[in-house]
Amino acid sequence: MRPFSASAHSQPECAAAWAPGRVNLIGEHTDYNGGCVFPMALEMGVAVYFRPRRDKRVRLFAANVGEMGEFSLPRIVRSKSQPWLNYPMGVAKELLEEGLRLRGIDGVIDGDLPVGGGLGSSAALEVASALAFLEAAGENLARVKLARLCQRAENHFVGLKCGIMDQFVALFAQPGSALFLDTRSLLYRPVPLPRPDEYVIVICDSGVKHTLAGSEYNLRRKECEKALAILKAPLPDIRALGEVSPAQFRAHQGLLPQPLRKRAKHVILENERTRRGGEALEKGAIAAFGQLMNESHESLQNLYEVSCKELDLLVELARSIPGVAGSRMTGGGFGGCTVSLMKRAGLGKFQKRVPAAYKKATGVDCRIFVSAAAGAAVVGRGGSEG
Repeated sequence: MRPFSASAHSQPECAAAWAPGRVNLIGEHTDYNGGCVFPMALEMGVAVYFRPRRDKRVRLFAANVGEMGEFSLPRIVRSKSQPWLNYPMGVAKELLEEGLRLRGIDGVIDGDLPVGGGLGSSAALEVASALAFLEAAGENLARVKLARLCQRAENHFVGLKCGIMDQFVALFAQPGSALFLDTRSLLYRPVPLPRPDEYVIVICDSGVKHTLAGSEYNLRRKECEKALAILKAPLPDIRALGEVSPAQFRAHQGLLPQPLRKRAKHVILENERTRRGGEALEKGAIAAFGQLMNESHESLQNLYEVSCKELDLLVELARSIPGVAGSRMTGGGFGGCTVSLMKRAGLGKFQKRVPAAYKKATGVDCRIFVSAAAGAAVVGRGGSEG
């Protein structure tokens, strides 16, 4: 879904704030460990169609679930009955705590990202909501600061201890490129993707849904924090697992009990794979990048233990198609999507064989996407008040 003029879908005085989802090519569970990630934005995303109000009331209709949610800006309380509402509420709360003077809005939330698919739907909703609140109030915030704010909303209000990758790529992605990001320094560089007439990025939605806040995602983060605390004894200067080199890990891994050793090993070696992956793609070394994707999946499956039988099957099926350079699960895990890099010439065979074999084995339909796009935007600005 691309950003477009709100006038085609709502009153002329309305505007639309839009943010894309993302797929992470490599670098999983490294962002909250101070490591590197390598995502790209998608054409699919989340839009908030809105108009300002004269009061402090926020009324939002979530089209995908068919629910209306309301809250007052002076009194923001976490909702147990409408979990989707916590994302815009959390963002509004963080914006107010920054000292910004928000106005109420009437809005409609819509989008085409599969919820729970591991494609950054939560961050897209956070970023689109933040842009809508800022636009309605006539306020501005630097995009790096906005990315951090949206991450805080998910960490503190929603309760998921995510890293900054999803929010950052939603705001900084560029068309035709992936974004190599060091989550410690927030230094980033766009890396051109292979020519789309030669290679494509294919995303398969397993149809297995997960709620990360209620899953083992937060447990993995706690395990990494425990591993870091132990490694600080011989390595007192480190602040995150992403700062530990593979050589340092090999020297001190004996200090770590299981499963902490496996968790740390994944993060540290995945961080190194991500650095090598960025360099490989910049050089056009497709085969090398694909092999790193494959190694990443095995690590997520066996060391970090966040894959599942459906994701493993999709990866296996993808790798059986001629022209697939690499395939791996992407996102938090426990369901969601896989991502594959392959020659465009084999796409038709992939689209025919993989869903059929997956449906036969699981009884579940999988959806396939081929996509890339730019970052978040506000379009269709208007002037009337509600």
